[in-house]
This record gives sequence, structure tokens and C-alpha cells, in this order.
Amino acid sequence: MHILVVDDDQKITALLYRALSHQGYDVEIAHDGFQAIAHVAQKQPDLIVLDVLMPGLDGIRVCKRIRQESTVPILMLTAKDEVTDRVVGLDSGADDYLVKPFELEELLARIRALLRRSTSPEEDVLHFSDLSLDTAGRRAQRSARTFDLTATEYELLLLFMQNPRRVLPRHYIMEKVWGYDFEGESNVLEVYVGYLRQKLEADGGSRIIYTVRGVGYVLRET
Repeated sequence: MHILVVDDDQKITALLYRALSHQGYDVEIAHDGFQAIAHVAQKQPDLIVLDVLMPGLDGIRVCKRIRQESTVPILMLTAKDEVTDRVVGLDSGADDYLVKPFELEELLARIRALLRRSTSPEEDVLHFSDLSLDTAGRRAQRSARTFDLTATEYELLLLFMQNPRRVLPRHYIMEKVWGYDFEGESNVLEVYVGYLRQKLEADGGSRIIYTVRGVGYVLRET
């Protein structure tokens, strides 16, 4: 697995290079956003660890640029810890968000979870009502409209389509999709359900993912 680490802090990049290489990953370093974009254009990585606070081209803009061309999993690193900052990071296209200073074991666990979700084999196409999910191309289609999904959107929709009409508790979704327990009042699940609803309900599509208040969510017909 090829991982691109993007950070202007050489202490951080040296630490991550040693730790990830020790885990068997092929690691390359970009010290600014322009290097990162050029690297992705030349050699598509399997995952990107991306710092937000960089001079010149910050991580948010880098993430948006990469998302125009690729669905590679992106784990953001930042010193900011406000909920609004996490939402901005996720809105830019990141799949996960880790605040500095972080524990190395947690970073490695999140990387494993993102890679596991992006490479797990599934049957080719899943169907529910007028919705289909192409697991090979990681694209969804509803009626005649086809749309692309980010890595996390894909995993979330896949879980719903593997469990149609079943109410999935919030903690169950977090465990299956993110691969670890979120602490505190993170609203990452609500953010991604919102993303899916926007895509599924575009052009007048009816609601298909419903909130079960106090429990979680369910995929069912209107």
C-alpha cells in the first residue's frame, strides 16, 4: 500500500515516515500542497495523510483539488479542534479527521480502517428499490442518474444497502464504517448522512435514508 504524507513540519513527516514504513507501507513525503497535487497526478496513492495548516496552499484547498480527480481516502491532520473546523475538513472531501497532538496507535488504526474500507471485496452490484450500487466502480445510480461517491460515502451507503429496512443504531454504523469508537459529540455520521441524502435526493428524488430518533438510521422505501 502506497501512502502519501503531506505536511510542512519535518518532525511530523520524519515520525510518520518511520512509523508507516515499519508497518510495511510504501511511504512518500510532500512538504507542501503543490507537491502533493503533483504527486497525486503522477502516482495515485492508496491513502493520503494531509495536514491542514500549511503555507501557500492549505490542506482544505488541496483536498478539494484532489477530490476533483480522485476518490483516494484522505485522513486530515490539524491542530484545530473545534467542531466547525472538523466539519469544514469533512466538507472539503476528507474521509477522516485527527487532531494534533495524536497518539500514533490511533493514527495507525484509522489508516487501517480507511484502507480496509477502500479495498474490501464485495459483490458487483447491490439493488434496493430504484437505487443500485456498483461496488467495483464505487458509483451509485438512482433511476437514470449516476453519481460518484467518496470512500466514506461509499462505505456508508454500502452498509445501508447490505441491511435494507433494518434500523441501524448509531454506534453500530460508527463501528462498521469508521472502524473505531468516536468519543465526545462528533457529528461526523450526521454530516455524511447529509451528503448521501443530497446525492440520493437530487433532482426530486424521494427520501430513502430515514432518521430513527434516538436510535440511528434506516434505508427503506418512502
